[in-house]
Amino acid sequence: MPGKASKTGRHQEVERKFDVGESTVTPSFEGIAAVTRVENSPPQTLDAVYFDTPGQDLARHRITLRRRTGGPDAGWHLKLPSGPDSRTEIHAPITDGADENAVPPELLDVVLAIVRDRPVCPVARISTRRETQTLYGADGAALAEFCNDHVTAWSGGSADGGEGESSEQQWHEWELELSEQAASTNGAAAHDLLNRLSNRLLDAGAAPAGHGSKLARVLDSSAPIPHRTPPADPVHRAVAQHVEELLVWDRAVREDVEDSVHQMRVTTRKIRSLLRESQDSFGLADGAWVLDELRELAAVLGVARDAEVLAERYQRQLDQLDRALVRGPVRERLVEGAKRRYQAGLRRSLIAMRSKRYFRLLDALEELVTKRPIATFGQNAEPINIERAYRRVRKAAKAAAVAGDGDGGHPPNEALHRIRKRAKQLRYTAAAMGVDGVAQQAKAIQTLLGDHQDSVVSQEHLLQQTDAAHAAGEDTFTYGLLYQQEADLAERCRAHLDSALRALDKAVRKARH
Repeated sequence: MPGKASKTGRHQEVERKFDVGESTVTPSFEGIAAVTRVENSPPQTLDAVYFDTPGQDLARHRITLRRRTGGPDAGWHLKLPSGPDSRTEIHAPITDGADENAVPPELLDVVLAIVRDRPVCPVARISTRRETQTLYGADGAALAEFCNDHVTAWSGGSADGGEGESSEQQWHEWELELSEQAASTNGAAAHDLLNRLSNRLLDAGAAPAGHGSKLARVLDSSAPIPHRTPPADPVHRAVAQHVEELLVWDRAVREDVEDSVHQMRVTTRKIRSLLRESQDSFGLADGAWVLDELRELAAVLGVARDAEVLAERYQRQLDQLDRALVRGPVRERLVEGAKRRYQAGLRRSLIAMRSKRYFRLLDALEELVTKRPIATFGQNAEPINIERAYRRVRKAAKAAAVAGDGDGGHPPNEALHRIRKRAKQLRYTAAAMGVDGVAQQAKAIQTLLGDHQDSVVSQEHLLQQTDAAHAAGEDTFTYGLLYQQEADLAERCRAHLDSALRALDKAVRKARH
């Protein structure tokens, strides 16, 4: 396909597939203004062996893993869904002398949260005789490739060329893929080009493919993948969605995508909060180990996340200061030091995410969301309850106010942090139940007190770094400036808390009616 290299790397693949009959005539692209030249390539024979777990876990998540020979991009390919017509393809070369069925570790690690410690083995073999046309634009750059594919596929015992029962299928299909350059243009232009080219294929007698990939077609007819019916009640549905999101953020963390540790940690906390609020329905006893494991996972991710917050915070604050006010190696201590702690925390997170302990947690979560609720809202188990979650927020707020009366008018930081945690639980509960107004106001409190908590953590860190700088004989003036900024921010957050609590109370009362 266009733009693909024979070395390890990744790119975005934007393509569509079409079902066609054997007698369907190859389409013409004449008359399309964007296409100035069409170049035919010699026919190719591509042979690919596809890999998955015995339970076809990759296929269930619309992921394909293959080893292909023939053509310009021979090698290992891992394809991940990233949009309606788009997939991310990760490519690794075939190593001479290596076991043909040994998946490269760097590819396997990307999908480790899905395959876990289950074996990955051949599940299908697909041979394709491909005739290719490359479409060029006025600037001489490739726009797209049209592939006319005659496919023969085997599943079962002969997928890896061995003996055993298997089924053979043959069909004819077309593929239309944008070049990397065309796909990387603004979304509307790429989508318009893909639509115009696709219309020529439809006019020639093709139909949109009934399957997203060749492998999906093979597996659908040989051993259909079990269909998981979405849970009926909103809480189970929300937890199931968050578990799927957890697997996606897992991949992002392994790639060190910006903000991915934060998002994975948030998703972990959402799952734990909803499970705690509806333990009876999920069949979880008090102190169930899955809740403990979710808390531990969030704590491990928190090491990297906390360092990431500080690095971004100090970078922004120092950039906003006049240069004359930034004295001594402050950036090295605050920004670079936090970045080093982030990398150490990320390594620790990845170690945990490659452990059997993590795999068993994911197994347990999948089991929880696939089995039927033990009790529904009209039976013995108490349903998830927004009022109950809101009462916890009010109780925490009253306790903070009482504690503040005996502490010079300022509630202790621990008391404010407790309000934040209760508001977060209410937010997740309300969001799962579709009570958006309450969820929005609970989020406002969570954000406000989150800023307060970040300020408190930063103040403590600044004091530690001030002591270290002083001991090293460095100028500590800038640390004092930053400390005062953090103290002022904390005070502003406390000042806005009462109005935020009143807005939440108003939203809850409105939701009752």
